[in-house]
Amino acid sequence: MQAYLQGLLSAAERTNSWQVAEVCGASTPDGFQYVLSRAAWDADAVREELRRYVVQHLGDPHGVLVLDDTGFPTKGRHAAGVARQYRGTLGNVDHCHIGVLLSAASPLGDALRDRELYLPQAWTDDRERCQQAGIPEDRCLATTPQLARQMLARTFAAGVPATWVTGDSVYGDDRRLRMWLESQLQASVLAVSGKESVWLGSQQRHVNTILASLPAEGWTRLRAGDGAKGPRWYDWCWLPLADPLEPGWCRWLLVRRRLGAPTELTASVVFAPQATTLEAVVRVAGSRWTVESAFEAAKGEVGLDQYDVRSWTAW
Repeated sequence: MQAYLQGLLSAAERTNSWQVAEVCGASTPDGFQYVLSRAAWDADAVREELRRYVVQHLGDPHGVLVLDDTGFPTKGRHAAGVARQYRGTLGNVDHCHIGVLLSAASPLGDALRDRELYLPQAWTDDRERCQQAGIPEDRCLATTPQLARQMLARTFAAGVPATWVTGDSVYGDDRRLRMWLESQLQASVLAVSGKESVWLGSQQRHVNTILASLPAEGWTRLRAGDGAKGPRWYDWCWLPLADPLEPGWCRWLLVRRRLGAPTELTASVVFAPQATTLEAVVRVAGSRWTVESAFEAAKGEVGLDQYDVRSWTAW
């Protein structure tokens, strides 16, 4: 396993077992394929060890947990979870896996911390196919927000320091996930699509209707972190929504406006303590993009999308 990890971190053009073996001086890839495909080991225990390591070196009480998913194109039909499905990173339907990942962002650095493989219904309805791919018997159909909730529950139970949770509209449009976070008294900034409804005053209104009625003036220009091309500046406003049941906590609708395209508006639902400032919320919203850098590094540097095995444990 140590040799395999060294191979992943090497300068090999691709990180499949053949090229890793060549870099490590092995005559065949059999040892690496055995470790990944047939050896008995506990992938969840590895995850817990990783979590402890990341908390030790990057843990920060003001950290942000970031939810996102990404696709892995794959040929054939035997790799665990593979199907023709929507791949959000490219905005199209492809023959791929979908992985739901949890990243942690802090002033000390960013790192992926947890993962779940999404299983389409064509898989969960076919137990023989699942058994052949090494998928556990207790794995049933679950949406990507439901998988995200499982990862967050594990993270909270492990006492990982984090003040906020953020994610895109796939997770923000799931009202059950938002309500569950509120029940945990977990501050969150979750993007929502225009079709989602929120309680503004005493009325329930669609987000796109609210966005269409916002005035041109009265916005605050703030930086949402740094991107590949430098600081990301946007105009922001936020509107108070109906109060949650928890005293001392509030909900807001946070709206972001692009500087060069004032008609392009995006919204997020915020749940946070009453004294929270707009600057703090914008910082959290901006940290959502750190997971994209994590995906890029994981795929480009250590071959997250190049594995050459088919089993659940190996993924």
